[in-house]
Amino acid sequence: MSPKKIRILIVDDIAETRENIRKLLQFESDVEVVGAARSGKEGIQLAQELDPDVVLMDINMPDIDGIAATDIIRKKTPYIQVVILSVQSDQNYMRKAMLAGARDFLTKPPLGDELISAIRRAGEMAQAERAKGAQQNTATTSTAGASNAAASYASASKGKIITIYSPKGGTGCTTISVNLAIALNNEDTRTVLVDASLQFGDVAIFVNEQGKNTILELAPRVDELEPDVVEEILINHTASGIRILAAPQRPEMAEKISTDQFIKAVQYLQKMYAYVVVDTSHILSDMILSIIDISDVVILVTTQEIPSIKSARLLLDLLQNMGIKKQRIIFTMNRYDKRIAITPERVSENLKHEISVTIPLDEKIAITAVNRGVPFMLDNKTQPVGRGISSLAEAIRARLITLESENEISGKR
Repeated sequence: MSPKKIRILIVDDIAETRENIRKLLQFESDVEVVGAARSGKEGIQLAQELDPDVVLMDINMPDIDGIAATDIIRKKTPYIQVVILSVQSDQNYMRKAMLAGARDFLTKPPLGDELISAIRRAGEMAQAERAKGAQQNTATTSTAGASNAAASYASASKGKIITIYSPKGGTGCTTISVNLAIALNNEDTRTVLVDASLQFGDVAIFVNEQGKNTILELAPRVDELEPDVVEEILINHTASGIRILAAPQRPEMAEKISTDQFIKAVQYLQKMYAYVVVDTSHILSDMILSIIDISDVVILVTTQEIPSIKSARLLLDLLQNMGIKKQRIIFTMNRYDKRIAITPERVSENLKHEISVTIPLDEKIAITAVNRGVPFMLDNKTQPVGRGISSLAEAIRARLITLESENEISGKR
């Protein structure tokens, strides 16, 4: 069955803008414009009548502005995702838009690839949330025994393992891992960050927490772990709320940890945390292959450099041979520079695997964050590089929902 088209509603008070966006999207086979509104009030009304997946919302309109309209639409129909379009890239606007529930914020006029990527991310999230809501409604209206089954399923549920990997060193996997863990962490989805680069892991340095407990304290006890023991060993990064299982402080100590111990430690953390984010080295050891194999989602990181793209192609072939389904891989381009001719679209086409997320180049923010030991998702998350990490977090959530729905339908779980 071919995937459902992403249904789009355009809301903008300028007729030329509405028509330009419609023309831009008409050649996308997976996108369908179902309507256009000339004001915020009309946008709210049409969102209820047409039930789109994504609303492209102008921020400045004469009656109700885009932020207020977004807030109303999201409260009425939470699965509808809103992408805000604004001539102003003011951070205050961006913050208000996100607080109102917008999924993305683009400066007008948006680049074609930028807009389409945002639509696809939002569309995937909307369709997954819609499917999840339908399943919950079905469960609610079923027999009385269903509530017991739901309770049983909830108690048996376990956290999701998200592994960040690149076969080429120097692509920024640790920067992504640290900031992604912070983006995913909240009161409902507690997140633990695991450093799987056992010889030269830097996660603890990235958050200025080096010199504390490491996996060496956990590994010998993996067959008799208790939550309070694990919590005592994990580093508590108070500034962000994430927990960290750090790598050994010296390279030779890595030999004391077996693949079996490492995998058991990660699987135990699944029982305690909603997300287990695993940072890896680029060396494809047995341990890294094992962690990839049990991961719910693998973030494959590339850059615009030819050696990195070549290595990504080889890894995609290897993962296919391992039986890792394509849907479990979120292909991500880090340090994306629009001035370089090697675009995400060209790489996607060449490797026959879509780059779902791009994280823009911002060496100043990224390097300063590392040197200070303060991840940029704590103090620069509204900058383009921070928004890239937020987009990756949303793509992961959407993909996990989709995979879970597919598994339930196929009866695998």
